Amino acid sequence: MSMSITTDAPMIDADYVVYRLEEAGATLLALPGTGWSTRLRSSKLDIVHTALEAYGWTAAKVRPAVPSSEKITRMDEALGWIPLIPLDRYVLRRVVGARSLVHPLTDRHLYPWRRLGVALGADHKAIQRWHAQGIAMIVKALTAG
Repeated sequence: MSMSITTDAPMIDADYVVYRLEEAGATLLALPGTGWSTRLRSSKLDIVHTALEAYGWTAAKVRPAVPSSEKITRMDEALGWIPLIPLDRYVLRRVVGARSLVHPLTDRHLYPWRRLGVALGADHKAIQRWHAQGIAMIVKALTAG
């Protein structure tokens, strides 16, 4: 009688690491920019509002939903992988970190390859290679231990 052992652990490869880092970046950007504070909140004392304000016809900003606690935990785990890239390879850390920032509503990268290339003074193809090297270092560290 043979028994098969199944695990729920995902296969850790470059695609998985990139997916998790981009998910973490989107979660990070979806977090509210403000939180609770002890400062006094001032209320609007103007009694008379314009018709536009009274009926809510002001321009509304579309905000992503606040991430769940599970998403925030996954974000913390994935962003904790970036320090697995050695400290002396700080440029790779910057590239991997910047590339993980994905807008939560549009799913577009905040830093496309060419923009990262301009920011770091390098060719965008070199930036892509550096990103791949950084991801490979993370995969190696995750699968080794």
